Amino acid sequence: MLKYTVRRFLEMLLTLFIIASATFFLLEAVPGDPLLERVERLPESVAQNMYHKYGLDKPTIERYFITMKGMLKGDFGESVRMPGYDIHQLLKETLAPSARLGIQSILVGVTLGLLLGIVAAMFKGTWLDYIIVFFSVLLISVPTLIFGLLLQKYVAGEWGLFPIIGWPKGADLWFGGWKYTVLPTLSGCFSYVATYSRLLKTSMLDVINQDYVLAARAKGLSEPQIVRRHILRNAFIPIITVLPMSVAFALTGSFFIEKIYSIPGFGRYFIESVQARDLSIVLGQTVLMAAVYVAVVFLVDILYTVVDPRIRVGGKQ
Repeated sequence: MLKYTVRRFLEMLLTLFIIASATFFLLEAVPGDPLLERVERLPESVAQNMYHKYGLDKPTIERYFITMKGMLKGDFGESVRMPGYDIHQLLKETLAPSARLGIQSILVGVTLGLLLGIVAAMFKGTWLDYIIVFFSVLLISVPTLIFGLLLQKYVAGEWGLFPIIGWPKGADLWFGGWKYTVLPTLSGCFSYVATYSRLLKTSMLDVINQDYVLAARAKGLSEPQIVRRHILRNAFIPIITVLPMSVAFALTGSFFIEKIYSIPGFGRYFIESVQARDLSIVLGQTVLMAAVYVAVVFLVDILYTVVDPRIRVGGKQ
């Protein structure tokens, strides 16, 4: 177990380094200049000072090594688009809105998805199953952006039930201003409903026909006991594989939802920073998201051994 943990930790560091390097060179390959619009009307001497301030007057390879050296210390540099800001200040202001949006979307979407998946599996071949499958395919096929725009247009615009844009601030940041969070949460939860309902249904149908389920019925156990003790526990192994990745994605921000609802979150600023080629912010956010995903993948491997005792990390099985 210790050997496996050390090896995976080294692999995580290597993965983060490769992702950071790829992000740097991809942004460098994009045509244009992040300071061009700001300096085109300034005197030449002022423009040169600005390029020198952000290190943009140095060759690409030299700036790459400077950036990687700073990254090892947790310093990604000052934002070009927002002077005086760095990734640490930006995270303090943007992670909370993204985290609340993600948590609410996960709770609503996954809960509904699992309940619908159980119903579809237990009533396979009935009209309930067909309706759930139909809406699952519909929800997974339509992009989140489309759902958000439709909710804005009809629910908020024409019916006036909720605000079109905005997000709670100050004391209401975590537990207040619910009317502002309803539409973004619904926009983000539909994909989770579709994914988890289909996934749990398929997994339960695979488990229902296993020998140990048939043996439990032969022993005279009631159907609720069989579902709770034997079917659900084993059917949840695929769910544990997908759920941590969904949580990681939700916590790091939903890009399109935050953009269309003007939510000052992690995803919205990521899109704006990419458009402005703000290397320090993009690199910092990318490394953070990659670190979360890599850590979650490692956590999933450990959770396998908890859910399924037949799996042993680093063992012969």
